[in-house]
Amino acid sequence: MDTHQYTVHVDQRGRLVLPVGIRHQLGIEQGSTLIMTMHEDGMLRLISPGESARRGRGLLRELAPDTTRDRHLADELIAERRIEAEHE
Repeated sequence: MDTHQYTVHVDQRGRLVLPVGIRHQLGIEQGSTLIMTMHEDGMLRLISPGESARRGRGLLRELAPDTTRDRHLADELIAERRIEAEHE
């Protein structure tokens, strides 16, 4: 990924002004929402909520049940409840 450097200005109200080229390239319009993360080294990162969600997809996939077997969680739950009922 190429890194580009831009100079941005902070106005008297503390707002950053993003260059128009960046806004157009990233599809940022007036009223857009962005997530800003501050890293330990002082670096700021901006990302859209949609992009953040897209990147997060599948991160916990290894914790999901194994779906390669013929396994039905509802049937397992019913069987567990029947065993519990027998012990009551």
